[in-house]
Amino acid sequence: MTAFAASAGESGAYRWSCELRSVNGKGLDIRVRAPDWVDGLEVALRTQVAATVARGNVTLNVRVTREDAAVTVQVNNAQLSAMLAALTEIEAQAMDLGLSLAPSKATDIAVMRGVLEQSSGDQDTGPLKAALEADIAAMLEDFVQMRANEGAVLAKVLHAQLDEVAKLTAQAAQVAEARKDEVAQGLRRTLARIVENAEGLDEARITQELALLAVKADITEEIDRLGAHVAAARDLVNVAGPVGRKLDFLMQEFNRETNTLCAKAQNTELTRVGLALKALIDQMREQVQNVE
Repeated sequence: MTAFAASAGESGAYRWSCELRSVNGKGLDIRVRAPDWVDGLEVALRTQVAATVARGNVTLNVRVTREDAAVTVQVNNAQLSAMLAALTEIEAQAMDLGLSLAPSKATDIAVMRGVLEQSSGDQDTGPLKAALEADIAAMLEDFVQMRANEGAVLAKVLHAQLDEVAKLTAQAAQVAEARKDEVAQGLRRTLARIVENAEGLDEARITQELALLAVKADITEEIDRLGAHVAAARDLVNVAGPVGRKLDFLMQEFNRETNTLCAKAQNTELTRVGLALKALIDQMREQVQNVE
């Protein structure tokens, strides 16, 4: 589910800006970019977001600056060594493959995550961390409200699509009822052809094959299941809580029953209804990807 929220604040000499955004995703993927020099901030913010959001690709960016001249930049030697070792391995493998890489510059390495650390005269970053957590907690409320507003609109769309699925399912049932005579005549013709050439054939096998043909032409089970899926989907859409994954699974079941209906159709009108159902269910699957 897409959403966006932003905030800005200050505490003492520190100034910060935060952005929180999300797009649809099958699971929950949280990415946090926050200053490494604020002890425990990234873990705390990730926990905050995870407690609020259940699904989606969520990105939180936090930028902190200090206005006075007390801030210095220093090299994280352990991180630098790790990055240099990784670059050395990459260059060695490239040479083995006959590839020529441009020489790495100091500026390229300096911008790698964690190589340079910002440091200030204040050793205790606890107050700053607490202020950031409080600010982001308020921002999360706006973020969740935006997702809730989008969810309310999406619920109306899904209800309308489910109404259309129910309507098409009813049409399929009517067509199936109307074609009963046609199906029966077809089975009688098949039986007549079999009887004409039945000399030496096993009567039990003939009966079995005819029963199988009758089952293949009967879509009652598919109609019943589609009706049950519509009812289950409506219940899920009305639930106040994360239901996206359950709806995902239900969309697969919708698709399965519709595919079987089309395969059994043997009738132009029933095929038309089945294809209309497939197109509608594909649209619903796209919408469900935005449900938390």
